[in-house]
Amino acid sequence: MFGLSSEELKEKKAHYTATEIYQQPEVWQELTEKLFGEKDALQGFIASIIAKHGRVKVIFTGAGTSAFAGDTLVPELRKLGNPKLDYEAIATTDIVSNPTEYLLAGVPTVLVSFARSGNSPESVAAVKLGQQIVKDFYQVVITCNKDGQLAKNTVNDANSLTILTPEKAHDQGFAMTSSYTSMMIAARFLFSSTPFTGKTAARVIANAELLREKISTTVDQVLDFDFNRIIYLGSGLLGQLSHEAALKMLELTAGNVVAVNESSLGFRHGPKSILHDQSVVVLMMSQDPYTRKYDLDILRELSGETSKVVALTEKATPEVEELADWTIAVNDGQDELETDFQLALLYVMFAQVLALKKSLQLGITPDNPSPEGKVNRVVQGVTIYELD
Repeated sequence: MFGLSSEELKEKKAHYTATEIYQQPEVWQELTEKLFGEKDALQGFIASIIAKHGRVKVIFTGAGTSAFAGDTLVPELRKLGNPKLDYEAIATTDIVSNPTEYLLAGVPTVLVSFARSGNSPESVAAVKLGQQIVKDFYQVVITCNKDGQLAKNTVNDANSLTILTPEKAHDQGFAMTSSYTSMMIAARFLFSSTPFTGKTAARVIANAELLREKISTTVDQVLDFDFNRIIYLGSGLLGQLSHEAALKMLELTAGNVVAVNESSLGFRHGPKSILHDQSVVVLMMSQDPYTRKYDLDILRELSGETSKVVALTEKATPEVEELADWTIAVNDGQDELETDFQLALLYVMFAQVLALKKSLQLGITPDNPSPEGKVNRVVQGVTIYELD
């Protein structure tokens, strides 16, 4: 996987993380088949809530990567445009510390919890607060762990729904990878009238299978440049995806690489100050012709800097290849990818692999980059206070 043998990965304690990145096309295939088989029950749950209340707030929540799943997904769902659903992404860490700012007693609310383990204290507390504050409260748990507290709490609750991702998506490594992408696919399926199945899924999965085989060559070239700062840029939902991409580098290198994110337009407004001659900028380019103009503008500007630039794009063009130091085209097929959400599933694989291999280059163990316990796979040390 990614130019490394199984023996090397096990010896360097990277086996789980590499496997969980590599397996994503198979996980997505298994998940979409499962979701399609349960389509009527899943979408019927949401339809029944709409029928009862007319208009409903949907809050996507989680902490860390699970929160970023909602951030990335909301622009996609808003564009699909169900006028009876108001989508928001609010981290559990915000809900728990400031519940009355986000949970409104008189507003029917569906809280969608993204959870790998389902045992994070803030995730469990956010649901409890919703039940305490909101009169008409419903929850959807999208989790990788059927034995987690969130899943257990929905048993025999008519106002709750649990969607289990494939068992392989229950990442054993420290960083969330296949769990992140599979949870987003499940949520999009639940709330979309044009679900991620059939030809659309097949096209993305086929490109992911090709990408994982070719990506290592470019990643290794980027790693030959001794960078200690990385900046992920994107527009729209790809700007939200950039947060998750930066977190992967920060987590897997145990903070040894400074990793930040910003929008393509917002980068000029101060954050560009971070650039120096050991910086890499990764630009996640949109497939939307209008949005792409702004991505191209920042790419042209960055081409004159001493830092290096990686351009992630659906299809390579001569201009992009000339301006960027490295160009990665993620669509090898004839058919176009229709949305930035589809691109996001492929772009994040690059970010995951780059973080994995940078971690190994630094002599860190990706499966547990913080063996001293500074950070943990399931967060620890959180005190939850009762709300009067």
